Amino acid sequence: MHGMKCEVYTDGASKGNPGRAAWAYLILSDGKVLGSASGSIGRATNNVAEYTAVLKALERAKRLGCRRVVVYSDSQLVVRQLRGEYAVRKEHLKELHSAVLRLAGSFGSVTFLHTPRSNRYVEVCDRMCSQALG
Repeated sequence: MHGMKCEVYTDGASKGNPGRAAWAYLILSDGKVLGSASGSIGRATNNVAEYTAVLKALERAKRLGCRRVVVYSDSQLVVRQLRGEYAVRKEHLKELHSAVLRLAGSFGSVTFLHTPRSNRYVEVCDRMCSQALG
């Protein structure tokens, strides 16, 4: 499993923005699901939920032994901020942004890519968020 390549799909949702929020992720390698989880984070913005999903997914990917990771998110803002294309202006996102980048630095490589909401794995994550919200 040395150098295992993993695909991570994430989603975050907020009912209200801010409102009741949830996160979800799927981690795959060679087409097989290695891990998935979702949860509620109380009252938060959609962007906080999106960042939380990426952070929790990377924490799990680390424990699973992933070394090269591609993170797919339907949040253009989060992807572009993590790639350094957009500045992080909101104070409440700066801490999450830094935490994700710190964790990403502990892998062999992490690539952040935007994918449409219609991606089948993002759709699964979206359903997981809805279930977490009840």
